[in-house]
Amino acid sequence: MAQLTEIIQEIERVTGVNCQPHQLSSVGGGCINTAYQLKTPDTQFFIKVNSPKLSDMFVAEAQGLQEMAELNAVRVPKVICYGTGDGHSYLVLEYIPLGSMRGSANAKLGEQLALLHQQPQAYFGWHMDNTIGSTPQINDRSANWVQFWQQQRLGKQLEFAATNGFRGSLQKNGERLIELLPAFFTDYQPQASLLHGDLWGGNAAADEHGNPVIFDPACYYGDAETDLAMTELFGGFGSDFHAGYRSIRAVDSGYRTRKTLYNLYHIINHLNLFGGGYLGQADAMISQLLAELRS
Repeated sequence: MAQLTEIIQEIERVTGVNCQPHQLSSVGGGCINTAYQLKTPDTQFFIKVNSPKLSDMFVAEAQGLQEMAELNAVRVPKVICYGTGDGHSYLVLEYIPLGSMRGSANAKLGEQLALLHQQPQAYFGWHMDNTIGSTPQINDRSANWVQFWQQQRLGKQLEFAATNGFRGSLQKNGERLIELLPAFFTDYQPQASLLHGDLWGGNAAADEHGNPVIFDPACYYGDAETDLAMTELFGGFGSDFHAGYRSIRAVDSGYRTRKTLYNLYHIINHLNLFGGGYLGQADAMISQLLAELRS
């Protein structure tokens, strides 16, 4: 517990809050981090802890949250502090009591995500690399979205898959798809927008007032359709969410096809993270996309 004592002392230094006495409880932090809820006499904090080797992951998460907060479109947890200590790295956020999105919260999240996406950025990529889950996510600057997706998204995931022993049709057809990628963008030139980057249902909730909150980002500048596509991959976002989004920002007709292209990135990532149970789905998605080009 010495590491937590050190983190609590840093919270006191940064915020001026007296954390004594306090109550510290272990809470769910996903499959990557250890997480705690810190209750003080006046407020609460959410603490994530991992090994010092993963400190860059927390830096990227903190800077992504801060950048989304600056755009003032959708609520994200406020960053309190982050850093490394003796044998650990950490990220401290405001603690937000979270519940499921009910009533108008889904539509409101759609509207707010559209407002986030409406604010243009200067390039594709980001100022630093980060992670998608625990997989490295490369964010080298690019002026060309198609090349970015070819090289830094699908290409990288296929490289990781080959290293993990997934070769055969996945590699052959995946490489063919990458070669043909420009065909999905003949009449569509996306704007660079700040993306959440990992927007599945487990990374969105409602606060105590019923307002949407998004968290655990994997931020970069890219096509807004990638965020939209992921909301459809694992469920959790209803028709009200999509209607809310479209009430603020139009969605190109080619999204119907490109969402499979964008979600393929996440499915191959799941293949790399969790194993062969995702191989059939990845192969089927690649085959579907190649068939679209032949039709």
